[in-house]
Amino acid sequence: MREKWTPAGWREKPAKHIPGDYPDPEALARVETQLRSYPPLVFAGEARNLKARLADVAAGKAFLLQGGDCAESFKEFHADNIRDTFRTLMAMSVVLTFAGSKPVVKLGRIAGQFGKPRSSATETKDGVTLPSYRGDNINGMEFTPEARIPDPERLVKAYAQSASTLNLIRAFANGGYADLHNVHRWMLGFVEGSAQGKRYRELADRITESIQFMEACGITPESVPQMKQVDVYTSHEALLLGYEEAMTRVDSTSGDWYDTSAHFLWIGDRTRQPDGAHVEFAKGVKNPIGMKCGPSLDPDELLRLIDILNPNNEPGRLTLIARFGSEKIEQGLAKLVRAVAREGRSVVWSCDPMHGNTFETASGFKTRPFDRILAEVRAFMNILPAEGAYPGGVHVEMTGQQVTECLGGAAAVTEEDLSSRYHTHCDPRLNGAQAIDLAFLIAEHLRGVRNGETQAKAG
Repeated sequence: MREKWTPAGWREKPAKHIPGDYPDPEALARVETQLRSYPPLVFAGEARNLKARLADVAAGKAFLLQGGDCAESFKEFHADNIRDTFRTLMAMSVVLTFAGSKPVVKLGRIAGQFGKPRSSATETKDGVTLPSYRGDNINGMEFTPEARIPDPERLVKAYAQSASTLNLIRAFANGGYADLHNVHRWMLGFVEGSAQGKRYRELADRITESIQFMEACGITPESVPQMKQVDVYTSHEALLLGYEEAMTRVDSTSGDWYDTSAHFLWIGDRTRQPDGAHVEFAKGVKNPIGMKCGPSLDPDELLRLIDILNPNNEPGRLTLIARFGSEKIEQGLAKLVRAVAREGRSVVWSCDPMHGNTFETASGFKTRPFDRILAEVRAFMNILPAEGAYPGGVHVEMTGQQVTECLGGAAAVTEEDLSSRYHTHCDPRLNGAQAIDLAFLIAEHLRGVRNGETQAKAG
């Protein structure tokens, strides 16, 4: 008989990328106990709604847009930054919705995306070696021995910041800020100021005509509330399992366990061991979950993981997030898609074009070329249909701020520009202009797919 799952069961499994060097384990335990008494950040019913929306994506009836910060920070916590990221996500979704003629599921990397796995436990500068920075919910970014000590009180601060962020997002989503007219104006502002403006003007004009037509027919935000309200869900990597365990509660309606720290959680490419702690935790919560799939994953192991994480083959339960890099996606992705399709597994396929395309410049800045990001998305969009599967989404690290962290794109960022506004606490992000630029380029592909489907039906 299968053993009964508990939120603490992960503690009996090998755990990677969870710091074990808290100087006072009893203080950590006290904080985790404190968090168990805190109100949930999200509700089980919201997570079920998201799962239903993702089931539509799995069926090819919707598209998933997941985006936000690489790692949220305490220092950059500001209402304007949250607003700008929300606004960029909304503008991207309008472009994708119109081009694909399908609803877009909006999923932010926000309100909890603090911790980051590190390739090394330590880093060295000028001959001094210290523990690596693991995210503001664990330790500090400053390169001092004191800042790099894991501090459990940071978990309480991360919870408070997540709650405040969620409160503002819900206000934006339901208080009129997400009105289709506002979002459309933001998108038009990008087109006017972009070097690619002429290329996108046709699509922008068609959206304008559609809005004007709806208004002429009496379809306005006042008569149709859906035009000024949107559903926005939250997500983060379920890395620091003590925090996730503390936020996991039994739903009074269904009797199931839900992790109330976010609507959607994902397992990283470095922590997806079938017998590991992160898979053990994720298999028991009923939230929709994701899993990063990189070059080291082979088809048999992927199928084994799907059996563990989605044994009942529930549509919308599992999202597979491909992150290969533009040079490796052709070789690595097709065999995974083929295996999943052959076995009849219901999954959402999404593309993370960020993590496999990172390199360090001679001046010491980590960056990602926009051309490589775009090349990986295009390859993803071509590989999935060729294997009989639906390219269901994109997963990007981005910000609404006009940072200079990724090269190229509409903002034409050069290596010389990187130092001017390089603000990330972890990995480089697309700025607002580059993110919307990527949405337009994906939209061109979706429109081509839609036109092809229409022609096929007509034939």
